[in-house]
Amino acid sequence: MTFRLKSCTSFLVLLSFTLTFGVQNATAQNKTSLSGDKVKIGVLTDMSGVFSDLSGTGSVLSAQMAIDDFKAKYNPTFPIELIYADHQNKPDVASAKAREWYDTQGVDMITDVINSGVAIAVSKIALDKKKVLMVTGSGSTRLHNEDCNPYSIHYGWDTRTFANAQVKALAEQGKKSWYFVSVDYALGQALEKDATEAIKESGGTVVGSVKHPLNSSDFSSYVLQAIASKAQVVAFANAGGDLINSVKAANEFGMKKNQTITGLVTSIIDVNSMGVELTQGMYLVEDYYWDIDDSTREFGRRFFIKQKRMPNFVHAALYSSVLTYLKGVQAAKTDSSEEVIKQMKKMPINDYFTKNGKIREDNKMIHDVYFFEVKKPSEVKSPWDYYILKKKISASDVSQSLASSKCSMVAK
Repeated sequence: MTFRLKSCTSFLVLLSFTLTFGVQNATAQNKTSLSGDKVKIGVLTDMSGVFSDLSGTGSVLSAQMAIDDFKAKYNPTFPIELIYADHQNKPDVASAKAREWYDTQGVDMITDVINSGVAIAVSKIALDKKKVLMVTGSGSTRLHNEDCNPYSIHYGWDTRTFANAQVKALAEQGKKSWYFVSVDYALGQALEKDATEAIKESGGTVVGSVKHPLNSSDFSSYVLQAIASKAQVVAFANAGGDLINSVKAANEFGMKKNQTITGLVTSIIDVNSMGVELTQGMYLVEDYYWDIDDSTREFGRRFFIKQKRMPNFVHAALYSSVLTYLKGVQAAKTDSSEEVIKQMKKMPINDYFTKNGKIREDNKMIHDVYFFEVKKPSEVKSPWDYYILKKKISASDVSQSLASSKCSMVAK
């Protein structure tokens, strides 16, 4: 009997050790290996300047919503922290903050970086530090062409896609002569260049253009030149406060009587700020609108409860970028930049922002876009009900082809 008890005790000890080791081993296999003690995400945005309504506090909220949704659905084994800062639309300020975040604050991924000059500058820091940057605010195609690098993902909108979609859609309406009022920095230059190429491809002509400095207050002379051009389409190649002041001036001088107005980067925030009395009949392209389907409406309602306004395409893209990044970390079981990016490129992207997104070898995330017309005041049924969907345009129809890419990562 004594021998049997000892044998039984030994067996139970061995079984306990085996089970404990098995649980520990399984936990170790499921645990995410982090360079620090958490996954840390930084939103580097414009909190007080010309693009603050387009990004700003809405971008920070979108990032937090993505983190909360990820935690609720995927129950990650790693803690997640969110920080944010104002880059003041200054590339040197943004670069210094990005370097500080990557070097001393343990930030694994930076997102937003609205303002093309800021985004290009921060992408160079991401390359130097071998850390992830997911650009949702800037549309410069340089980010996935000449300035592409393995650590920077051009995730949101881009000037080529937006401009190409608008030109093609308006060409179908027989509108082929264009005049540009462009902001004189990287954004305006890229928008005008990409739209001009699309206009020529569609058999149209560019009658002329005029440039204005960033954050201008008086657009009367620029608008009068555009009216005098007699172009069928006047395209405002600017954004934020500059776009709003442009459209206000255009209405003051009666541009709509004989010309079509399009904002090459117009968001629902801009339309809401100006009101449908001023913007009715304008054409625009966005890659997110809150009233497209049940999914976009859900995100819109949740965002509105906290922000008291609907999200725009920058906010929706930022939500998606954070969610996709966290999924990449979980799939890779590490926050190693190379491994996370590898995992993100394997994933189909399907969320509030897009239903068929994909990160290509040039690190551009391609997705469908929408061509809208702003409603007349009599057609608006409720607050933020501003758009008539004219056409959904697939990414393959308007995105830059890999064959024409200038990115060094694309195999030729």
